[in-house]
Amino acid sequence: MKKTLLGLFAFSMMSATALAADIKPAVIYDLGGKFDKSFNESSFNGAEKFKAETGIAYREFEIANDSQREQALRRFAGDGNNPIVMAGFNWAGALEKVAAEYPDTKFAIIDLVVDKPNVKSIVFKEQEGSYLVGILAGLASKSKTVSFIGGMDVPLIHKFACGYIGGAKSTGADVKVLEAYTGTTPDAWNDPVKGGEIAKSQFDQGSDVVYHAAGGTGVGILQTAADAGKLGIGVDSNQNGMHPGKVLTSMLKRVDVAVYDSFMSAKNDTFKFGVSDLGLKEDGVGYALDDNNKALITPEMKAAVDKAKADIIAGTLKVHDYMSDETCAY
Repeated sequence: MKKTLLGLFAFSMMSATALAADIKPAVIYDLGGKFDKSFNESSFNGAEKFKAETGIAYREFEIANDSQREQALRRFAGDGNNPIVMAGFNWAGALEKVAAEYPDTKFAIIDLVVDKPNVKSIVFKEQEGSYLVGILAGLASKSKTVSFIGGMDVPLIHKFACGYIGGAKSTGADVKVLEAYTGTTPDAWNDPVKGGEIAKSQFDQGSDVVYHAAGGTGVGILQTAADAGKLGIGVDSNQNGMHPGKVLTSMLKRVDVAVYDSFMSAKNDTFKFGVSDLGLKEDGVGYALDDNNKALITPEMKAAVDKAKADIIAGTLKVHDYMSDETCAY
């Protein structure tokens, strides 16, 4: 009996090892680098959490330019990495080609839908989280002028802007929202100097709160806001700690959870293809409140934003989705 139990134990350990060996996860970041304090870094944090919990290493790559996308993705798939998670909608073109070439590989792309049988597309209701931070901006503003700076001028980033405008304007008809973007190419995600210059221009026009959805460019925007004595709002990751007391809040987009869940579901053989759309109800987006910004958020502000959150989850408050209607009428 003892030998049988030992044999079964050894077999189960070998099976577990074999299963773990079958998982060769990989994450490929978008332009801006994995330590952008925003979108890419959130992806990295999700992969690190998976590694810490399972002991399974993952492969990663930071592209330097767009021409590397298809080559990197094909190399990872060819090397047997599985699943492969891509951070960012700019991966869609390369994924369309490579997914068809490697039908047995599990792919996950964040921020865009790619309709392939072996692809999981993870998108977010950014407009819902942005609506919440828009409320906080509108209530915190003394000038009644707030602003938004996006990175690449694409519909996805207009989702952030439109939600933010709606939230800010819900606090008063006299609230004005300025809106700008840092570029039309992927370089827009990694230009903190230009981001800071746009922020300064908006402050000169009366804005005293600026929300960015600009990746690594946002580092310059938040720095400029802090230096000017204005309030910044971070995005994707919790950026409150970058300038404690100077960042009103951060719109949380749980890219880390998307990466972690993709890796873990592949490990547990529960990986599901198709579209996953994450909003407030799914805890896919939200806003950050911690020791770095709690003095900036009054009880009245928190009550207002929490009510809006509850109403959005309940369906009694509808936030405009720019992807379905580009008018963004508020």
